[in-house]
Amino acid sequence: MMKRKEFMLGAVAGLAFAAAATAGGVIDWPAAEAGPVAGVSGRLAPNAGGGLAFAPPQGAPLSFADIFQQVAPAVVQIDVKTRIARPNMIQIPGTPFAIPNPNSAPEGEDGAEGEGGATALGAGSGFFIAANGFIVTNNHVVADATEIMVKLADGRELEARLIGRDEDTDLAVIKVEGTDFPFVNFEETAQPRVGDWVIAVGNPFGLGGTATAGIVSAQGRGEVDNNTPYTDYLQIDAAINRGNSGGPTFDIYGRVIGVNSAIYSPTGGSVGIGFAIPATVAKPITDRLMRGETIERGYLGVEIGNLDPFREGMGLPVGTRGALVNSVTPGGPAARAGIQAGDVVVSLNGDPVVSSSALTRRVGQANAGDNLRLELLRDGRRQTVVVRSGTRPSRADLDAGRGGLEEDSEEAVPSQAGVAVAGITVAPLSSALRQRYEVPAAVNGVVVTQPGRGPSQGFLPGYVIFRAGNAPITTVAEFQAAVQAARSAGQDSLFLLVWTPAGNRPLAYDLPKPE
Repeated sequence: MMKRKEFMLGAVAGLAFAAAATAGGVIDWPAAEAGPVAGVSGRLAPNAGGGLAFAPPQGAPLSFADIFQQVAPAVVQIDVKTRIARPNMIQIPGTPFAIPNPNSAPEGEDGAEGEGGATALGAGSGFFIAANGFIVTNNHVVADATEIMVKLADGRELEARLIGRDEDTDLAVIKVEGTDFPFVNFEETAQPRVGDWVIAVGNPFGLGGTATAGIVSAQGRGEVDNNTPYTDYLQIDAAINRGNSGGPTFDIYGRVIGVNSAIYSPTGGSVGIGFAIPATVAKPITDRLMRGETIERGYLGVEIGNLDPFREGMGLPVGTRGALVNSVTPGGPAARAGIQAGDVVVSLNGDPVVSSSALTRRVGQANAGDNLRLELLRDGRRQTVVVRSGTRPSRADLDAGRGGLEEDSEEAVPSQAGVAVAGITVAPLSSALRQRYEVPAAVNGVVVTQPGRGPSQGFLPGYVIFRAGNAPITTVAEFQAAVQAARSAGQDSLFLLVWTPAGNRPLAYDLPKPE
């Protein structure tokens, strides 16, 4: 407490110094003798300048206390226990060796029960959304929990059970037994505006019943988290910290306009950039979870990205918008319909596709079995493909399908064989090179054997370039022709689609000057 007081005294002194400097222009230091300060002595009696100088602006609340008192009883603290598997091997620091972990689960067991796993504790926030005990929170608060305890504002602690969760929006619903719980409602009709007041209530660092206030800083933050592709977050500057996850964001009328979910922070603490799932997303999902429904979404089976960084390199006109297909899941709906890596999806069922996230969300709205009519750009020409939508797999299944290799995790021994093209040494993908670099049989193109001295931009030996510009390539001559065509068109970059052990990578390759 002493440090805070000293800080305040220093701040006041600094402000007085600044005021003197701005009033007089030049500071004339007086002699070092006692006397009045700035011509004033005795007891100071400040006034409020008629009471208006520091009055809150019109529309601002004098205090958030009344709002907080009304909504706080609906906000809860959530404590969870999870079981985590102990590793089978323990790495010896500073060496490449590992020894068996005597506390790991026996062979064939996953360590989820008994002595094979360790107990981890977690905490978050939530709020009653119905009088019969339904509570909204974040999926990441309760995922994999073996025990969920809820602490109410009145101090009671109740055991809760998981009703349902949706990992793609990071929402979950749990329930405690009982009736007549105080609850709050989502507000869907009155959309918050940038600059509107918000109040966040939750359990930061285990400090239950904490309220912070701020404003809506921005809307439509759709790429905050790749794991939640169906959410355009509200950005707020009310302080959110660890433990606030799952708590409500209120407007000044006590209506829930969001569910606190994430922060951006280089330090781990609040820096005034927090993100809340808007009520327009949270309400329909939690309503379905409360009814016991499983959240299912449409599925194409493609990995996509935004077109903008690669448009010039693909030679497409300015203003072309769409979603770039980076890779196609073998055997998935898109693969069966003939969609290829390098295609650009420009419309879905006749409506323009402006970004990859827009395509993801619109496909997610489809039901399994729906026909999706996609208009594509392929090799510079438009064509239409009809895809029969599947059901989006769980995130664990999606992650498993991508393979376990980390990009650039292995460096193959570089080979000098090949032809230098635009700063990269490439060679035809022979059977020997395919086996050496473990390139799947379905991948065809030219293999990088040496990055070269030019702008290699992260190429490693074993990477396979299979598309350049708007066309697939299978020979070195085709790659050379694509580079020459891009230079002749005055392009500074060339779009490349590259196979790597971690999956396909789109790249706007900066072309070096011809030697």
